[in-house]
Amino acid sequence: MTLISDTRTLDVFCKHLRSANYITVDTEFMREKTYWPVLCLVQIAGPDQAAAIDALAPDIDLSSIYELFDNPNILKVFHAARQDLEIFFHALGRLPTPVFDTQVAAMVCGFGDSVGYEQLIAKLNKQLVDKRSRFTDWSIRPLSKRQMDYALADVTHLRPAYEKLAKRLLTNDRGSWIDEEMMQLSAPETYNGNPDTAYLRIKARANSGRFLAVLRELASWREREAQRSDRPRNHVLRNEALVEIAHHMPKTAKELGRTRGLSAKTAEGFYGRHILQAVKRGVAVPNDQCPQPVTKPNLPRGLGPVTNLLKVLLKMKCEEWDVATKLIASSTDIDQIAAFGDKANVPAMCGWRRQVFGSDALKLRTGELALAVDGKHMIAVEWEHRK
Repeated sequence: MTLISDTRTLDVFCKHLRSANYITVDTEFMREKTYWPVLCLVQIAGPDQAAAIDALAPDIDLSSIYELFDNPNILKVFHAARQDLEIFFHALGRLPTPVFDTQVAAMVCGFGDSVGYEQLIAKLNKQLVDKRSRFTDWSIRPLSKRQMDYALADVTHLRPAYEKLAKRLLTNDRGSWIDEEMMQLSAPETYNGNPDTAYLRIKARANSGRFLAVLRELASWREREAQRSDRPRNHVLRNEALVEIAHHMPKTAKELGRTRGLSAKTAEGFYGRHILQAVKRGVAVPNDQCPQPVTKPNLPRGLGPVTNLLKVLLKMKCEEWDVATKLIASSTDIDQIAAFGDKANVPAMCGWRRQVFGSDALKLRTGELALAVDGKHMIAVEWEHRK
């Protein structure tokens, strides 16, 4: 276990890993004051070695790490990989491949919804992980022994955890399930943030397409400015201010200056000019090109008992298959299945989820399947439904 802070040592370490079937990977980063995450450490463990690489070390070249990430013969194992992959996608313009996420695999193997690293290691390895350094400032040097122990534990404990999960997937014949999930995780579009869709992340009572058109332009400008200046979105302009501006659609700096939390100086300055230009662009969008408020579909009345029954089936099937319910269907998905059956555009109607739950959900909905209590257990009984 060591800290690598020079390119030569890193190259030797990575060369030793080229023959490995898999490596475990984690990162430590800071993002409180920036838009883009600042990579501070990269932790990597192979079969018999583990190291933390100081990404902030002067003149260090991380190319040998990226060569490992590009090697199709080495599986890159992460836990809750999304943020780690975002960092590498931003740095390289591409993703490590192939990848394996132990959090997703744990959900597939019945460890519950979004199982945390500590919980997974405790269950699989029977070990407790010291997480007291979780909120440390990873940009400060030198790193303490406690920080190093914490950072390296995230990849050394992951080795046996991955091997046990891989064995379970093989035993349960669920390799294709995890492959399907990893395809989505490894899709570049997952990490290609489109400024023109940034407004969709802002909670607002959208009462008109015009309001949304202006909000879209404002949020797009803010996203691009945050990226350009490498500042958090809310340091550029808070969501509440964007929503207020979109509602009032100011035409002048004086009108803009009435926005709560926006000073007159800001309204009359660089940001103010760009904000007013964004408002003007939103106002100019033709009516038929304005985004429309997202409304919940008009569900038929009286669906409550049907959705409740489907939720019971979902819980029963997930216990039967030993898979997390969150991975199969949400409450909104259940509503869609109850209302629209096979026409519901939800994940539970596709792939392995349909095998686990979707097919039986349709049968229950059409009366071809019944639920019954057998002793202390709920069972599903197929029967011929006569209208």
